Amino acid sequence: MDAVSQFVAAWAPQIGLALVVLVVGWWLIGKVVNLTVKAMEKNELDVTLQRFLSSIIGIGLKALLIISVASMVGIATTSFIAVLGAAGLAVGLALQGSLSNFAGGVLLILFKPYKVGDFIETQGHAGVVQSIQIFNTILKTGDNKTIIIPNGPISNGSITNYSTEATRRVDMSFGIGYDDDIDGARAALEEIIAADDRILKDPAHLIVVAELADSSVNFTVRVWVNSADYWGVFFAMQEQVKKTFDAKEISIPYPQQDVHLHKVD
Repeated sequence: MDAVSQFVAAWAPQIGLALVVLVVGWWLIGKVVNLTVKAMEKNELDVTLQRFLSSIIGIGLKALLIISVASMVGIATTSFIAVLGAAGLAVGLALQGSLSNFAGGVLLILFKPYKVGDFIETQGHAGVVQSIQIFNTILKTGDNKTIIIPNGPISNGSITNYSTEATRRVDMSFGIGYDDDIDGARAALEEIIAADDRILKDPAHLIVVAELADSSVNFTVRVWVNSADYWGVFFAMQEQVKKTFDAKEISIPYPQQDVHLHKVD
């Protein structure tokens, strides 16, 4: 009993202080995490990133608190910290690719080169962004395939976002024969463009002779449309040009060669 009394008398103040520090520190950590979450919500960070970062911050602060409390009651923490450091290094090396993808996800969410619903092209794939996760970006292609791309290569590579601007330019090329009337073909193209209400008046469209090719005189046609109308206008123009040229007897030539034979007596 004397030994127990001496132990309690010697260690009771330290243990009591450690318990107070543990309780108060745990409460403060909760407050810090809540303030961090509110700050991220104010900056409109992705919900997934909010939860992940708040979890990392909470776990890190609690680990530091426990190590501090352990040192207060006389537990040697030097070797414990060394073991944790070695374990952290090993985990970091093992998860090097995943950490790169995580860092890429954070950068994508912070700088927002694209958002959910945008049509983008990256890493050789194109599709509508379905979700931006911590490690991956998920795309949905036009033929309803799901593509999962790691965020690391995306953040370090080129990204083409087709949804950033409200309008897009549709570039097309149409050829006529060398015996056809250039002015008549240009007038036919003007009629087709004027008849389509989806084609914008401003910026103005462009119709020019771009090339005297081997078998045809090629027109370059450029029109501006709302981004949502891009493919609709592109496909409609192909059909209407063929029908109009046929009606006006304007030929659309195919590649051909003239072969001359010389008879030698």
